[in-house]
Amino acid sequence: MQNRTALVVVAHHRTDSLTAHTARRTTQRLEAAGFRVDYMDLHAEGFDPRMNLEDQPEFGNREKPYSAEAQAHMRRILDADIVVAVFPVYWQSVPAIMKGWIDRVWNYGFAYGRSKPRLAGKRMLWLGLAGIAGDDAFLPDMQATMEAHLSAGIAYYCGFAHSRVGLLPDAEERPQRLDAEGNLSIGDAVTGAERIAYYEEFDRKAADYLTEFLATEAVPV
Repeated sequence: MQNRTALVVVAHHRTDSLTAHTARRTTQRLEAAGFRVDYMDLHAEGFDPRMNLEDQPEFGNREKPYSAEAQAHMRRILDADIVVAVFPVYWQSVPAIMKGWIDRVWNYGFAYGRSKPRLAGKRMLWLGLAGIAGDDAFLPDMQATMEAHLSAGIAYYCGFAHSRVGLLPDAEERPQRLDAEGNLSIGDAVTGAERIAYYEEFDRKAADYLTEFLATEAVPV
């Protein structure tokens, strides 16, 4: 696994967020596993998620020269063996800045539109931090929705050999649950030693997802 490259893409506007912490810890674990890590903080790098004329796909021209910004991001994806996206879950999906990154960069002729995808053989892990409680009955439905959207609808469509959504519930210090009637209840914030244990467990779950994901590298595709 030496000399392999991982692209870690983080989508959060605050560097002191749990999302940013999880991205940094993921980077450390990847480096410990022998990867060279390219850390892409979409907010810090000033990425513009809005579509523009330069990056609008032309389905009759898969060789269209996209914007310099989009091409620079394409090169970073091509250079990576694995891509790990770390983001807060918004409406069972990625935040707007990450969706815009996919729209502008994972473009026609680059990520799709060829008989042999340029991204073929790469692997993708989506680490989504969600406020939903870990024992909420809706959690399996959220997992299934995100797998269908991110793994089947995006990664596999673009030729990735393996894609997995690592859904991380309990990202809020105040547990949130929705009952069968649609009523939202918010519990008390965890404090003291309980808070420390709470986030240690959260960190362990993120580490387990990464360990399981890296183990798929040994599986023939």
